[in-house]
Amino acid sequence: MLIVAVAAISMVAGACAKKKVASASTPPPAPEAKAATNSTSSSTPTRTASSTPARDATPGQRYPDARTRARIDELLGKIEDAYFDYDKSTLRPDALKALESDSAELRDILKDYPNYKLTIEGHCDERGSAEYNVALGDKRAESARDYLVQVGIPSVQLHVVSYGKEHPVCSDHDENCWQKNRRIHIVAAASAPGK
Repeated sequence: MLIVAVAAISMVAGACAKKKVASASTPPPAPEAKAATNSTSSSTPTRTASSTPARDATPGQRYPDARTRARIDELLGKIEDAYFDYDKSTLRPDALKALESDSAELRDILKDYPNYKLTIEGHCDERGSAEYNVALGDKRAESARDYLVQVGIPSVQLHVVSYGKEHPVCSDHDENCWQKNRRIHIVAAASAPGK
């Protein structure tokens, strides 16, 4: 009986010592390990998980935080679509003015976040073949990209895509409507941070 009692006390004492050692070694792990360890807890992981990416995202991935992305989206919303003449890809004076409006501030923000990309969409009206309009939409988007590169936005942050006549904003069959469809539109690229 005495041997069994001593063995039980030893096991309990040993188990307590292991718990103390395990809990003493938990705080020093890297932030990633803390987030993984705390994922089963209800209140602590939220604070740890939200503060860690904010610290690491900008220097490591050079990708803007949520507040900066919101400002970029606001600027993109202010930059009006640039419109084109029929069968042309040259930027008209009103198109240049539209692109110029907030491109300087956009440039200043984007230079700090080289992994953040924009997509310049080229669009056409319904006249002409699908193939011809895809090529024309591409030329229009490239004209806008060239202008934005001139004002200092790095070309590697500007992706060009042509939708041709596939995404009209107006479906009437007259010049007023067709003019609205001959445009470029700038959006934030749909890609994950770091890509």
